[in-house]
Amino acid sequence: QVQLVESGGGLVQPGGSLRLSCAASGGHFSSYVMGWYRQPPGKQRELIAAITSGGNTDYTDSVKGRFAISRDNAKNTVYLHMNKLKPEDTAVYYCTGGIGVYDYWGQGTQVTVSS
Repeated sequence: QVQLVESGGGLVQPGGSLRLSCAASGGHFSSYVMGWYRQPPGKQRELIAAITSGGNTDYTDSVKGRFAISRDNAKNTVYLHMNKLKPEDTAVYYCTGGIGVYDYWGQGTQVTVSS
């Protein structure tokens, strides 16, 4: 079965950058739409970035221009490059994937933006 494992989270100062990685095993990664959700404390999960099998991307307005999603099909890995981070970006970030529906979820990685 498919497994997604996120890495790269941690503590960063406002204005800083982080790169999250999501490594996939099993399934057919190159055929999947991949996405990143985040869940701030006490709030609902929100889809913030997505990338199709062909490399087309989409972002929610709050991260547009600051975050970039990319994928390396040869490595079965999707990335989230986060720049100009703000305290409101603090959340657990989840990697998702699937065909039509996000069937598979990672365990999440914590990102904390604080001085």
